[in-house]
Amino acid sequence: MVREIGKTNSLFNQFLSELRDKEIQCDSMRFRRNMERAGEIFAYEISKEMDYKDEDIITSLGTAPMKILADKPVLATILRAGLPLHQGLLNYFDTADSAFVSAYRKYRKNKSFIIKMDYMSSTSLLNKVLIISDPMLATGGSMTTSIKALLENGKPKHIHVVCLVAGEEGIAVIKRNFSLQNLTIWVGAIDDELTAKAYIVPGLGDAGDLAFGTKLE
Repeated sequence: MVREIGKTNSLFNQFLSELRDKEIQCDSMRFRRNMERAGEIFAYEISKEMDYKDEDIITSLGTAPMKILADKPVLATILRAGLPLHQGLLNYFDTADSAFVSAYRKYRKNKSFIIKMDYMSSTSLLNKVLIISDPMLATGGSMTTSIKALLENGKPKHIHVVCLVAGEEGIAVIKRNFSLQNLTIWVGAIDDELTAKAYIVPGLGDAGDLAFGTKLE
C-alpha cells in the first residue's frame, strides 16, 4: 500500500517545495527544519492508521472519555540523512523507542555500488509498529537491507516506510521483498526517473549532504 500525501493540498507541499528548491537548500538549518516538519506531518497521518484504546481522563471538572493511542511504535532511521526526519516523527510519537541503522552506498571504481551496513541498534520489534524513515527511496537497496536487518529483532505487526521522495524503482523493490499485508509506504512525492548514479530526478539531491555537509566518498 502506497500513500502519496503530496497529492492532497496541504502545508506539506510547501515544506517539500522548499526542500527541493536549490536556492533555499543553501540554508542547511532550514533544510533540516523542513525535513523535521515533514516528519511531523507523516507522524500525524500514520497515527490515523494505528490502534487506540478507551480511557477515562480525569479533568478538574469531571471525567472525559478519550481515545488514547494503544501502540508504542519503534521509530527507526537510516544514518545519517534520516536524522531530521526521524526527529520530526519523534516530536509527535514522543514516547516511542528508537532504532538506528548505518547503511550506505559503497561505490566501486566502475561507479557501480553495493549497499554496506556497518551498525544497527534496536529494541525488540516483536508485535510492535515499526516506522522506518529515510528521505529518499531511490533503488530501494538501503531500505531493503535495513528492514531485513531490523527484522532479526522480531517480526513487527506492521511496518511503515516513510520517505520524502521515492522513485518508482525503489517502491517496486520494497513491494518485491516484503509482504504488503503488513507494510505501508508513506511518501511525499513519487518521481519517475533515476540518473546513472541512481539519484532520483527531479528529486532534491543528496539529503545527507544538504542537511549536514558534503562527505568524502
